[in-house]
Amino acid sequence: MSNGRDILVVEDEPLIAMMLEDFLETLGHRIFASCDTVEQALEQAQAGGFDLAILDVNLKGELVWPVAEALRQRNVPFIIASGGHVEPPPAAFANAPLLEKPYTIDRIAPVIDEASA
Repeated sequence: MSNGRDILVVEDEPLIAMMLEDFLETLGHRIFASCDTVEQALEQAQAGGFDLAILDVNLKGELVWPVAEALRQRNVPFIIASGGHVEPPPAAFANAPLLEKPYTIDRIAPVIDEASA
């Protein structure tokens, strides 16, 4: 198991966010904060204080790419989470690890390790 990390969860579906948070805690990580809008996530990205972020691509119809850019500028690793029904990420984020929905606990640990490497 990897070392526990402080993780920012960016997900607009409450039940999915709770399930993801439960999986992360089961894996030994800590939830730094949970955001459901791009605005909230940008505030957290600017404030920092976490090790990694998991970013749902579509937050209430708004794409998460400004948050990804803010994290990239701060050298904070992030994972792109997608249900698979969205356009591929912009070229700047094409190398970011991808976590496909539905989340399963056995898929989360390796992608966190990949993002943190």
